[in-house]
Amino acid sequence: MSTWGGRRRLWLFALLPLLALAWPAYNAYAAQAPVGLGTASSFAVLAGSTVTNTGPSTLNGDLGLSPGTAITGFPPGNVNGTTHVADAVAVQAQSDLTTAYNDAAGRTPVVTVTSDLGGQTLAPGVYNSASSLGLTGTLTLDAQGNPNAVFIFQAGSTLTTASASAVNLINGAQACNVYWQVGSSATLGASSVFVGNILADTSVSLNDNVTVFGRALARNGAVTLIDDTITPSACATAGGTTSTSTTGTSSTGAPVTGTGGGKAKRTHAGTALLATIPRAVGNGIARHGTSRRVRQAFRVAVTGRHIRLVVFSLGRRVIAREHRGPFRASVGAVGGIRLITARVSFMDATHAKLLHIRYRACAAAKLKGSPPAQPITVVGFTG
Repeated sequence: MSTWGGRRRLWLFALLPLLALAWPAYNAYAAQAPVGLGTASSFAVLAGSTVTNTGPSTLNGDLGLSPGTAITGFPPGNVNGTTHVADAVAVQAQSDLTTAYNDAAGRTPVVTVTSDLGGQTLAPGVYNSASSLGLTGTLTLDAQGNPNAVFIFQAGSTLTTASASAVNLINGAQACNVYWQVGSSATLGASSVFVGNILADTSVSLNDNVTVFGRALARNGAVTLIDDTITPSACATAGGTTSTSTTGTSSTGAPVTGTGGGKAKRTHAGTALLATIPRAVGNGIARHGTSRRVRQAFRVAVTGRHIRLVVFSLGRRVIAREHRGPFRASVGAVGGIRLITARVSFMDATHAKLLHIRYRACAAAKLKGSPPAQPITVVGFTG
């Protein structure tokens, strides 16, 4: 008996060096620090050579260019921030972008991933592809209950997302903590919903009707937009409190920062966007009270930060009550003009909000079938 006990102790001592090697690697996956963007954090779009826009794109943050000087398409594009063209602010932002790019590119240890991230659910960590990264369908990022969880993706060459693809955040994941380091250029497919900060060595191109919760930052090349929406993401502190400052977004979505007297207080960082599925429903954004016409089956979806509960109603009738994402509801077949309402409650101190979509369904139309899976943003609120 004593001999067997001695052997067990010897085995344990032999395993200790291996455990010591494995433990730091585990911690490295779980405890990545955010990539510091410096002054580039205030920019929705930052480019090196040119910025070109077509249609009524909306940038809920600053627009910057350096060393290039040619920005076209604003208006009709809208900038809910400040435009900096080859000035000291843009120069410093580009310098900080280079620092952030090199930081993200050098993060280890890495998990090697396949070129297409679609259909996967990933935990916090650093993910690397020596060549290109792609996304078809939905990528889900699971923070596992840690709002400070960091996700870093390293693409040796390009990043390309398919039309109507999406990045979904669950269990406390925040868009501000997602980084895409791209060795050459990034291209986002039409009607996609993308999350994270794109740090591209060359260029960033957004096709028609793309929604980005993050930033499009290009070191040397151009940023190209076509009727897109980009909202820079600001992190909420863990537990919904902050000690000396609070960071959130204004009603226009532009970043704002306030300083407190050192007393902890709850944040108001909740955001919500109401979407329609498929795109045929969302072609006409509900401006000036106009309604869109529908001739096919569709769903509605709410995406955002710190969402606790979404109650969907069609008229006065509740059609869905969702306590966890994805927050979606199917819309029944009823002719005439109808109003879809989403009441959104948040986990932090953000007040509950009502979001609306009005549509007209032909009386003879039967809304049947299985609609596509990805949302197109049409109505938004930032906290």
